[in-house]
Amino acid sequence: SVHQGDLDLEKEVYHINLVDEVTQIEYVGCVEVISEYFLLPLLEELLKTFPFEILGFHSDNGSEYINHQVADMLKKMLVEQTKSRSRRTNDNALVEDKNGAIVRKYLGYSHIPKGHAKRINHFYQEYLNPYLNNHRFCGFATEYVDPNGKIKRKYETYMTPIQRLLSLPECEKYLKNGITKVTLLLETKRMSHLEAAKKVFVERQK
Repeated sequence: SVHQGDLDLEKEVYHINLVDEVTQIEYVGCVEVISEYFLLPLLEELLKTFPFEILGFHSDNGSEYINHQVADMLKKMLVEQTKSRSRRTNDNALVEDKNGAIVRKYLGYSHIPKGHAKRINHFYQEYLNPYLNNHRFCGFATEYVDPNGKIKRKYETYMTPIQRLLSLPECEKYLKNGITKVTLLLETKRMSHLEAAKKVFVERQK
């Protein structure tokens, strides 16, 4: 969760950011209030949007995620839930990084009243999320063991999250029913990387 902040005791919107740790496929949403009424439908929608089956859901230890309602929803989806330790941002380092590099980059820190949550969510679903997964390149680390036995990581591979997914051995066995390599490739070719970036910029300005 990323809170836009408060202004004069008025609550602002909350951003919900989900990132897959293997492919970096990412879906962002927005809600007016962190409550069961607003959060659960969005969370379920975002989880179902991933093109592959979800095996585990790792969140921070906030009460918006660690509760019976979320646990029941994940249980129905056959998803195992784990959580980070308090004040240990490295437990969820990838999404913490994406919160800054994506959410704060595109929405900033300025006051956004909660009444705009639906408009922001529409921007995410229609423009930003497709751009992030089909057109924005991410770095993927390769691990090396030095002569002292210490593991070092070098970022030598750069590709979009969907490209990363398609590069995995036998990736089709992980995809949900109705989703194939062909359908994913067709989605990436609907527009160029530059066209997608321009579209996001225009819609963000709106």
